[in-house]
Amino acid sequence: MIPARYASVRFPGKVLALLWGKPIVQHVYERSKQAKTLSDVIVATDDERVKAVVESFGGKCVLTSPEHPSGTDRVAEVARQLDCDVVVNIQGDEPLISPEAIDAAVQPFFSDPTLKMTTLATPIADESEYLNPNVVKVVIDRDGFALYFSRSPLPFFRPKGKMGEVPQFSLPKDVPFRPLRHIGLYAYRREFLLQFAQWAPTDLERSEGLEQLRALEHGVRIKVVVTPYRSVGVDTPEDLERLEKSRCQES
Repeated sequence: MIPARYASVRFPGKVLALLWGKPIVQHVYERSKQAKTLSDVIVATDDERVKAVVESFGGKCVLTSPEHPSGTDRVAEVARQLDCDVVVNIQGDEPLISPEAIDAAVQPFFSDPTLKMTTLATPIADESEYLNPNVVKVVIDRDGFALYFSRSPLPFFRPKGKMGEVPQFSLPKDVPFRPLRHIGLYAYRREFLLQFAQWAPTDLERSEGLEQLRALEHGVRIKVVVTPYRSVGVDTPEDLERLEKSRCQES
C-alpha cells in the first residue's frame, strides 16, 4: 500500500511532481510492483487528481477519507476491505525505493507466525547523519527487535567508556559498531494494523513525533531488518531538483 496525500505541507502535490518524465508516485508504484513478495500494489489517496494520474498509468488506486492524521491510518482504512495476511506501508515520496528492501521487510513473516510488525534500518554513514534530527535512529536487541527510536543521536557513545568524562554527542572514529538509521517502511499483520490504527497517540510518540513508538509503548515487538538500501525521499522542491540533476550528471 502506498499512501499518497496530495496536500503535503512542505511540497503540495509532490506525489504528482515529475521526476525524469514520470510522476513520483509512478516511480514508487512501478518499483514496488517488482517486489517478489507482494501480491498486489495499491495507492491510497485522499485526492481525485492523484487517483486519475495513477489510473492513467495503469495503477490501482483507492480513495480514502481526507481526515486521516497519518499514512498508517490511510493504509488501515483500505486494509479493512482486503483479504490478506500482511500489509506493507510504502512511502509515496521515495521514487528510488528498492524492491529488494521491500522483500526484506516482508521475509520475517514467513518464518515467525507471532510477528506483528517489521521495519528497516541501514548503518549510519557519518557524524552529520548521526547528529541530524531529521534522521531517525533506532537501537535493536540481540534478536534484531527495536529497543527505541529517536531523533536524537542514539546510542550515546561515551568517550573511552569512562563515567567521569564530559558527555558529548559525537561519532567516535573507533566506534565498535555503526549506529542505525531508520527507514520508514513498515510491514504489519493485517489484524495488528487495524488494532494499531485504533490506539490513541502515546506520550513518547507525541514527544518524538514518531508513530512507531506507539507500538513499543503498547509492548509490541518490532523486528528491524538491516539493509544496505539507503532511502532517498523527496520532501521539498529542492530535493526533487537535486534528484533530477543526479540523473543528468550520471548520463
